Amino acid sequence: MKLSVIQGDIAQQNADCIVVNLFEGVSEPEGAADAVDQALGGAIRRLLRSGDFSGKSGSTSLLYSAGALPAERVLLVGLGQAAKFDLQAARKASGAASKALAKHSGIKHAATLVPGADGLDLQDCTQALVEGMLLAAYQPPNYKREAPERNLQAITIVENDAANLARCQEGVRRGEAIAAGVITARDLSNEPPNILFPLEFARRAGVMAAHSGMQLTVLGEEEMGKLNMNILLAVSRGSAHEAQLIILEHAPAGTQDDAPLVLVGKGITFDTGGISIKPSERMEEMKHDMSGAAAVTGAMDAIARLGVQRRVIGVAACVENMPDGNAFRPGDILVGMTGKSAEILSTDAEGRLILADAVAYVARFQPKAVVDLATLTGAIGVALGQQAAGLFSNQDYLEAALLAASKRSSERLWPMPMWEEYSETIKGDMAEVKNSGGRSSGVSSSAKFIEHFTEDYPWAHLDIANVAWTTSEKDALTPKGATGFGVRLLVDLAESY
Repeated sequence: MKLSVIQGDIAQQNADCIVVNLFEGVSEPEGAADAVDQALGGAIRRLLRSGDFSGKSGSTSLLYSAGALPAERVLLVGLGQAAKFDLQAARKASGAASKALAKHSGIKHAATLVPGADGLDLQDCTQALVEGMLLAAYQPPNYKREAPERNLQAITIVENDAANLARCQEGVRRGEAIAAGVITARDLSNEPPNILFPLEFARRAGVMAAHSGMQLTVLGEEEMGKLNMNILLAVSRGSAHEAQLIILEHAPAGTQDDAPLVLVGKGITFDTGGISIKPSERMEEMKHDMSGAAAVTGAMDAIARLGVQRRVIGVAACVENMPDGNAFRPGDILVGMTGKSAEILSTDAEGRLILADAVAYVARFQPKAVVDLATLTGAIGVALGQQAAGLFSNQDYLEAALLAASKRSSERLWPMPMWEEYSETIKGDMAEVKNSGGRSSGVSSSAKFIEHFTEDYPWAHLDIANVAWTTSEKDALTPKGATGFGVRLLVDLAESY
C-alpha cells in the first residue's frame, strides 16, 4: 500500500473515498467534518441525530457524495469516547477504516485526516494511523491457486498546516517500518511447518539481513555441539531437520563495542510434544510455537529499518520437536554449555530447554540486558487470558523499562512473581533442576528454570503463549492466526532502554 502526506483540505481531495473521523456522542460534526457535512447538505448531521451512526470505536458508515464533493464516497469512522482516546484507539480506528475501505472494489485510493485528540503528539498519531491501516490490511501467506484481491492500493494523509508536514512524514516512516516488522513476524509464524523449518527460517533471516544491512551468524548442530549446547540439541534429536541458532546484529557506526540489548526468541517450528506427545486436537496450531523467534526477527527488521542508534542483537533458537528412535526421553539427564544439569520430566516442556542454552550463549556478548520471548506455557492463558503476556524478571529496572515500553506500545505485559520458593519446585532428584514443576505454579517455575541458566546479566522472560496467535479475529488489528505480538514492544524498548 502506497502512503503519502500532502497539505490540503480533505473535502477537496479527488480520491475514491475520503475518511472522516468522529468521536462517540457528538451530535454536530466539527472542523473538517463540518465542511464535508455542509457540502453533503447535512447528511452527516442527519445520520448522527437519527442514531444510525454513534461514533463508537471501530464503527463505520459509508455515504455517497452524488457529485457534491470531488470524492465519490465519504467513510465515517468512530473514534470512541474522546476522554478515552489514545494511540491504541487511533490504531483501532484506522484499522477499522482500512477494513471498511478494502471491502469495496471501487476504492483504490482513499484520503484521510490523522485521528487525534488533545494531549497526543501529531507524529505519534500519524504513526498509529499508518500502523492501523497496514496491520488491518495484512493477509497471511496464501497457497490457494487464486490469490486474494487487494482493493485498497493508496492512502493520502491530508494535513492542513504546512508546518506539520515533516512530523507527519516521520510518523509515516516509523509506522511503515514497525508495521513491516510485525508483518515479518506474522508471516513467519503463519507459515506451514513443512515450509518453514529451522533451515528455512535461517535462510529467510539471511535475506532480511542482507536487505537491511544487519550482520548474520548461523550456528548449525556441529557448531552448537562444539559449544556443548546439549540441552538445546537434545530437543532436535527426533527431527529430520537440523536445529539452527540464528544471530542477527544491528550495530550502527560507533556502537560496535557497546554492551548490546539482546533479544532471544523460542523458535520451535513445530511441536509435537516429542515422546510426551500432545493430543491430536488443535496440534496444527503448534506451527506457531516459534512465535517468540518470529517476534524477535520482526523486531530486528523494524529496528534496522528505523536505524535505531544502539547495538541490538537478536537470537532465534530454531528447533523442531519430533518423536522418533533418536528422540530424547522423560528421565534423561542433559548437561548444557554452562555445565549445569537438567532432568527431563516431560519432552513437551521443550521451549525452556532450548532457551537454557540460548541464554547461556548470549553471555559472550556481555549484554546490557537480555529479554527472551517464548510461547512457553498454556497456564499463562489461564492466569491472564488474551489480555496481556506474562513478565518475569530478575531486575526491577528492566521490569520497569519493559512495563513502560508496554504502555507506550499498547502491547500489554503483567508482572508475575519470581519468588525463590518457585525454585524449590524444580529441584531435580538426579540433576540440579528438572524441566517441569508440575501444574501448580507452572508459569513461575518455568521462568525460574530459564533463569537458572542465565549468566549474571539483567534478564527478563516474556511468556507470550496466550497472545501470540488467536483462533478468530480479535479486532481490526488482530487477525485470525499469528498476531506479531512483541514487535512494537521490543522496538520501543530498543529505543528507550
